[in-house]
Amino acid sequence: MGQDTEETLVVFRKYKKKNLSDLYKDTGQPEILALFPEIIEVPSKYLCRCYERLGQHGSADYYGCVRELTDPATPEEYVGLKEELESIGYKLKVRKKWIQRKGWSWWNQKTNC
Repeated sequence: MGQDTEETLVVFRKYKKKNLSDLYKDTGQPEILALFPEIIEVPSKYLCRCYERLGQHGSADYYGCVRELTDPATPEEYVGLKEELESIGYKLKVRKKWIQRKGWSWWNQKTNC
């Protein structure tokens, strides 16, 4: 991936200990997940791109991750993953949360649905 010319919105989250306690055993630290809610993973218009050190790029249900699986990550917790993403070309715009303000017409246009 080359260097981004535009900022990419990202929300950093950490897995809840009760959901993935095995991830805490080695380091005692939570696994951090980067969610990119404005990068739609087609063919499903309900999934966005995500990134984590264990699996690299993948797809995630943004709202499912936020409601059920994760808690907000602090800057101290996500600094390593943020640096990793920037080193592979992302120009990040970090947000604590994302609210879809553009409406479903924007979403449907992005996914051709």
